[in-house]
Amino acid sequence: MSSEVRVPALPESVADATVLAWHKQPGQAVQKHETLVDLETDKVVLEVPAPADGILGEILAPVGTLVTAATVLAVIEPASIGAPPSARPEPAATAAPVAPTTPAAADPVLAPAARRLVKEMNLDAAQIAGSGRDGRVQKADVLAFLEEREKAVPEQDPDFIIPASVTAPPGLTGEAGRPEQRVPMTRLRTRVAERLVQAQQNAAMLTTFNEVNLKSVIELRNRYKDQFEKTHGVRLGFMSFFVKAAVEALQRFPVINASVDGTDIIYHGYYDIGIAVSSPRGLVVPILRNCDQLSMADVEQGITEFGQKSKAGTLSFEELTGGTFTITNGGTFGSLLSTPILNPPQSAILGMHKTQDRPIAEHGQVVIAPMMYLALTYDHRIIDGRDAVQFLVTMKEALEDPARLLLRI
Repeated sequence: MSSEVRVPALPESVADATVLAWHKQPGQAVQKHETLVDLETDKVVLEVPAPADGILGEILAPVGTLVTAATVLAVIEPASIGAPPSARPEPAATAAPVAPTTPAAADPVLAPAARRLVKEMNLDAAQIAGSGRDGRVQKADVLAFLEEREKAVPEQDPDFIIPASVTAPPGLTGEAGRPEQRVPMTRLRTRVAERLVQAQQNAAMLTTFNEVNLKSVIELRNRYKDQFEKTHGVRLGFMSFFVKAAVEALQRFPVINASVDGTDIIYHGYYDIGIAVSSPRGLVVPILRNCDQLSMADVEQGITEFGQKSKAGTLSFEELTGGTFTITNGGTFGSLLSTPILNPPQSAILGMHKTQDRPIAEHGQVVIAPMMYLALTYDHRIIDGRDAVQFLVTMKEALEDPARLLLRI
């Protein structure tokens, strides 16, 4: 009896999905629970497994098709019925000798996360050495391959880099034969673009700045980082200090943690902070829930898991939904100063930047200190400049004297 491959149930916030890639073709054998097709949504990539063993029959939704929940994607036929002659095993008595397949001739076996990276980065999987069992290519293998390739490629303009495996197809060649490439936006990139434009059109955005001396935070981290990692099993980074300082400031200025709904202001009594992270598919903002109830170890563990999941493409809808406030760290890429854009329906976003030694005046003397610029972009419709400025001052005081976070002063 044939089995139907259907689109799984989608969350309420996701209306449809796009067929991103089929991992099997009609006539090929499939095993139950084997990943059969990837569906791209506005937030994550869903892996749809095969519901039964058999032979993949007709594909009803080719790559690029827009589908909704419960849509039939394909049909799996029983191996004894639906398999074409080429897919059925020959009887042992008449089977011709089969030459052993060499590893060079065999298609490499890729883990789901590795397969997604290979497709998105337009790589040749045969060039990537696998470190997994039986030569299985893992996500770490793909990342290592990309790192080695970047070292081998001469420095180029970062705003226009064509992958080495890409050649300019006919009709996509610019003036004087210079290569060009037209690539459709991913669903995630399209959604991010829509939300950024929405924020600029629907909010009265204003940005205020301050700077913070991170000498005390750096000294505290250096003093306890080894003991912290030994005790909690996770590294002590800087982000947990900023998250806890942000929670302290949000509690003092609740309007920064609020959102606009029509003509109403919704004050949230919880602190779900979005941490913007970069992924192979673009910018994503997973949410740390109830940050006021988390220890610094919990915060660091959560951020570490988000980073791993974003690279592997395994963040769930729930982890990307909601949030009352967002923190983005452009300093990891070298940004010295920027004006972040709101993440609707939130009313404020904090921008962290590069820590840089700069001369400052301290007790009447010029000293060199590790300084960072902080930027708070806020919706001026509900947040006054006074609250925004004092919010940053509260964070500055907490970070320059971390004991305030413990004493709540």
